Amino acid sequence: MRGGNAVSYKDSLIMSLKKMIEEKFPQQTNEDWEQSAEKALKGKSLETLSRNTYENIKLKPLYSREDLTEIPLSQYPGAEDFRRGSYAAGYLGEEWMVAQKVSASTSEELAEKLLAAVAKGQTALAFQPEQLTNPEKISIAVGELYKKYPFSVDAGQSHRQLIEELARLSESEKISGYIAADPLAIAAADKMNDRSINELYENLYETANSAAEHMPSLKTIMVNTAVYHNGGANAVQELAFALAAGINHLQYFLGKGKKIEEILSKMLFKFSVGSNFFMEIAKLRAAKVLWGKVAEVYGAERDSKKMVISAETSSFTKSANDSYVNVLRAGNEAFAAVLGGVQYLHVSPYNEPEGAHSPFSDRIARNTQLILMEEAHLLKVSDPAGGSWYVEHLTNELIDKAWELFLEIEELGGMAEALQTGWVQSQISQVHEKKQKDVHTRKQSIIGTNIYANPDEKPLQIVAETIENSKSVIKPIPQVRLSESFEGLRSLSERLKEKGIHPQAGLICLGELKNHKARADFIGGFLAPGGFEAVRSGSVENPEDAEAFIQETNCRHYFICGSNDQYDSMAVPLIKQLKEAFPSAAIYLAGLPEERKRAEFKGAGISGYIHVKSDCYETLLTMLNEVEVANNGQ
Repeated sequence: MRGGNAVSYKDSLIMSLKKMIEEKFPQQTNEDWEQSAEKALKGKSLETLSRNTYENIKLKPLYSREDLTEIPLSQYPGAEDFRRGSYAAGYLGEEWMVAQKVSASTSEELAEKLLAAVAKGQTALAFQPEQLTNPEKISIAVGELYKKYPFSVDAGQSHRQLIEELARLSESEKISGYIAADPLAIAAADKMNDRSINELYENLYETANSAAEHMPSLKTIMVNTAVYHNGGANAVQELAFALAAGINHLQYFLGKGKKIEEILSKMLFKFSVGSNFFMEIAKLRAAKVLWGKVAEVYGAERDSKKMVISAETSSFTKSANDSYVNVLRAGNEAFAAVLGGVQYLHVSPYNEPEGAHSPFSDRIARNTQLILMEEAHLLKVSDPAGGSWYVEHLTNELIDKAWELFLEIEELGGMAEALQTGWVQSQISQVHEKKQKDVHTRKQSIIGTNIYANPDEKPLQIVAETIENSKSVIKPIPQVRLSESFEGLRSLSERLKEKGIHPQAGLICLGELKNHKARADFIGGFLAPGGFEAVRSGSVENPEDAEAFIQETNCRHYFICGSNDQYDSMAVPLIKQLKEAFPSAAIYLAGLPEERKRAEFKGAGISGYIHVKSDCYETLLTMLNEVEVANNGQ
């Protein structure tokens, strides 16, 4: 019986497994998904899930195979057009370089820090030459390390001096990586030292020739888009400016008699990687496609079409307030850079806005890359973003839009001309203003700065930079951070506290907790970015309770918080009575009543309405100024 039961059980198991294998899920269509989504949205249109980016790209809630009409899914990494990377095996074939910029003021200090960095996982010699007081001793700093590790240096104005000093090394031919400069980026950042763009190009040409003679493996010509990114540019602009600047370089060196293969072998591109994760992945992938097309037009061979990318996490996205959140921002940006396929990567320390690093912040930044390598195993996966319908479609969108903008730049006479006329600066400014407006209205969140702010937390100490070169013929592109305006509010609040003025605002909470809590919490969060303390009343049941609260707190600003029903029944007479008793108090309503009711509130003396679409920055700036004026008048 046992044997019979065993056979029967085995046969039954095999039949069940066969049935499971043959079982198929019902085929679902886009229409099926749309119906399910609309049901979940409870009558709202699917269109409410779409949004437009700063690149004027409309993002859909769902992407499918139908959105991937231009690129075959069978394309492999390492194949042209190189969007999926230059190597078939991804980072297994060629690891990206951990290129953390070492901060040092002397070559002796740099030597010590570079040795410590490579011992802890750094794989490229990266530093900021403008910080060095004795760059003529750079050979002391690099010691014997140059024989084992590549350089990763945006040389800027120190380009020529660094190359001349390193050329004196006994085995300079072993130097690899890049020590490069971009004349156009130097001009755009207003670091020309009163030299013209032509003079900068002449300097680059002579330096590149010297390097080619003594350091044949070193790249010296950079296309640096970080200056545009950190001015507020969107991804399409960065790509178009990269193409236009790259062609400007090519045309100059071709005009000097250089061959296209020789020029391309000395070029690399530097990108800053921002916080829009998928957009940044697509940006880097699109850059490789676009540059490959340009190189092809110039007659380059296959391998010469490959773009070499040095990336850094964005300084534009970092904040002085709640600075440890910068660790998360930089980690997200580094992840996007790796998935986008870079060759060199610098992760900004969380305290980078101060301009001074610490051993702790440098270690955390460096370890971010090591975690991506060793724990996230990104070295072992070839193009994990490849084949994603969303990423591929976004890549194609960026390619098309960037090419259109690039053609517009060419019609203006090229990148140098577009910079000199101020056209590039104007284009960037328009995008930056949109981003700034979204931050001010909290449509775009900066955690710890314009939302979830902690007024008691001490921000990083920022030293404002001033532009001293007034003789420049090119309007500089300000290098900014998106959080700076709100940081200014906190600075103003701190200055008031130093004078003994503590910014406070009263919350008049109507009725029971359930009636006022949501709006009181909202107002508390709204006030915090300006350093205001929200002082809440007890349950206000009548005007007398509110008057007693105002008498006790003596604030300049008050916010009525309650339910819509309470506003209908008691808000207008309450406001009238309070304004009669305290005419200097500014009284706001939490929420936005219907338009037909606003006339009544205005007649009662309401100062304004605070709601989700309010301009948080302008409101808080006005309040802080009013608090200062009121206290100065006492």
